[in-house]
Amino acid sequence: MTPTLVIIDDHAGYRSFARALLEAEGYDVVGEAADGSSGAELVCRLLPDVVLLDIMLPDVDGFAVSERIADEAPGCAVVLTSTRSRSSYGGRLAASPARGFLDKSRLSGPALGRLTG
Repeated sequence: MTPTLVIIDDHAGYRSFARALLEAEGYDVVGEAADGSSGAELVCRLLPDVVLLDIMLPDVDGFAVSERIADEAPGCAVVLTSTRSRSSYGGRLAASPARGFLDKSRLSGPALGRLTG
């Protein structure tokens, strides 16, 4: 069964890149959003298997969005992503309900699958 995915990222170019890459590697990208509020609503409506969620969003950060998703759509596996390193976020990553963190430059289907599978 093909895993479904929603991408929440404020950079259209990165969303396009991530969509093309992950669809080529077996994911079904069912939605995209450019901010946290609309992204959380989209996830709660579509209930994808996986959410690729940028931490730095224009309206609310990815940590708050991951908490909302955990409350309202607990079956969705959230993976936080950023151009910044894991160490930039300290204990916030460990405290987050997200399944893990993936540096944007290391995005791949297998890397995402290791965190969500």
